[in-house]
Amino acid sequence: MNKINIWYWIFTIGFVLPLTAGSLFELSGNADSISQYTRLGYPAYLPPFLGLARLLAVIAIIVSGFPRLKEWAYAGLVFDVMGAAFSQIASGQEFTNALFPLITIFFIAGSYLLYHRRVALG
Repeated sequence: MNKINIWYWIFTIGFVLPLTAGSLFELSGNADSISQYTRLGYPAYLPPFLGLARLLAVIAIIVSGFPRLKEWAYAGLVFDVMGAAFSQIASGQEFTNALFPLITIFFIAGSYLLYHRRVALG
């Protein structure tokens, strides 16, 4: 059980920290964050909304006690990050720009699977 907890937190922190940092940049109206969205063809009002939604999802994953909310948060983050990877690729950006979202999906999936392993073991 202890190894599962350690791996769970490694995978969880692996996506929580970068997504939280990005969300805070988006919420603060950081010019680089907004320009990244507009370069992909999205409106400038989208980053604060997605930043808030992502931050709420991260909080739902970190705070235990609401398993259904946690499931929705994992799903929302997967859709968000998959959309980011697809947007990078579809807009003709370099493939290396899509690597961060693809690596993030790996960490989210690992965290999700280990979360369920933790729950099953009690």
